[in-house]
Amino acid sequence: MDEHARARTGLLFGLGAYLSWGVLPLYFKALSNVLASEIVAQRLLWSLIFLAALLTLWKRWASLKAILLNPKLMAALATTAVLIAINWLVYIWAVVNGHTLAGSLGYYLNPLVNVLLGVVLLREKLSKAQVVAITLGTIGVLVLATSSGAIQHLWISLSVAVSFGLYGYVRKIIPVDAIEGLTVETLLLSPFALAYVLWLQQLGQSGFGRDTTVDVLLILGGAITATPMLFFGAAARRLRLTTIGLLQYISPSLQFLIAVFIFGEALTLPHLICFAFIWTALAVFAVDSARSGRAAARERAAAQA
Repeated sequence: MDEHARARTGLLFGLGAYLSWGVLPLYFKALSNVLASEIVAQRLLWSLIFLAALLTLWKRWASLKAILLNPKLMAALATTAVLIAINWLVYIWAVVNGHTLAGSLGYYLNPLVNVLLGVVLLREKLSKAQVVAITLGTIGVLVLATSSGAIQHLWISLSVAVSFGLYGYVRKIIPVDAIEGLTVETLLLSPFALAYVLWLQQLGQSGFGRDTTVDVLLILGGAITATPMLFFGAAARRLRLTTIGLLQYISPSLQFLIAVFIFGEALTLPHLICFAFIWTALAVFAVDSARSGRAAARERAAAQA
């Protein structure tokens, strides 16, 4: 496969991942009668079954076994498992309880959190444009934080952004492919998920087994959870980081539109001001990333000449 065909395939995988994540609030809202914590638990259990089928189909059990026998990789994946569980729980709770807007703000903030993590954890230096972007983003968050009506939900945005930012950072430095990494994370969390679901069943509070439509949606949660993650892994191997960086704004934009125009969530003046600052910050960030990517490509071409 030539470079252009590889990029086109990567773009399709990337669009598939981010479009899927963007419309996930519709799925979670359809399960609004189920506890958010149970939705997370059911996602984990059905994802494990779905991933086991894929591992069998793709003959990847040997690579999974190698990871399971590596204590350092298992410790790192235990960390990412906790982080993604927190991210899912907070975000699903937000959607089910009518705070999709706060959740979308969290994913808008994620690129800026990634830059800050690079500075704090990797001692990376900020460009002038990145300093401007982070300053604008901080102003936007402060506007929302100081408004009496919105501050109570700001924890959702910050929790989503920080948990996913840390998850992405740790997964980036672990030499593990997408399907094996996701399977180990799911495997580590599944005993807790199973115990919780059985406990809810015993109390008569489980949403599973009461309605056929709900049951089908919960079962489909395995594929709905794993497929975008696998698409993303395939896209990341085929696309430049700058392209991935631009594609990631698709998801929160769709979530924002769904929150306002389908769920009818209130878009207050502080929200508008905050989002305006965030969108401006992301525009500055995207332009700077694209410019840096082109400069790096020119340097590589010159070095090969």
